[in-house]
Amino acid sequence: MTASDDTAEQIAARLDGIVRRQRRAAKADVEGLTHGRFRVLRTLDQADRPLRLSELATQLGIVPRSATSVVDDLEAGGLLARQPDPHDRRATLVALTPAGADLLATVRRNRRDAMVTLLDRLTPDEQSTLLGLLNRLADD
Repeated sequence: MTASDDTAEQIAARLDGIVRRQRRAAKADVEGLTHGRFRVLRTLDQADRPLRLSELATQLGIVPRSATSVVDDLEAGGLLARQPDPHDRRATLVALTPAGADLLATVRRNRRDAMVTLLDRLTPDEQSTLLGLLNRLADD
């Protein structure tokens, strides 16, 4: 069974709308945080250790020069800090600062709260079904 073009387009439009709503909610009360900057903070948080700029760029799927620009901006805002790599004097590591971790927690809380508001329209069984379907679609 395949989805009709019309059905696929409708689903894509609905998902886009939900994602936009989530991004807006995530940035509520958070100035200057783009989706790209959020991804950098999230990636460093998930790494559970400081990363070299090249590692960060690879995990983000961007070129190192782009990673450097974003890190520069986040460092200027006090959200990240560069530190020397103890294993390679030529390399620099990037780590979240406490302010960066706090901002990331705020963004995650805003996203969660926005999703809870959306999901309140569904019964617990519908929420469970939706999660199961999304998991199936997300599996690679």
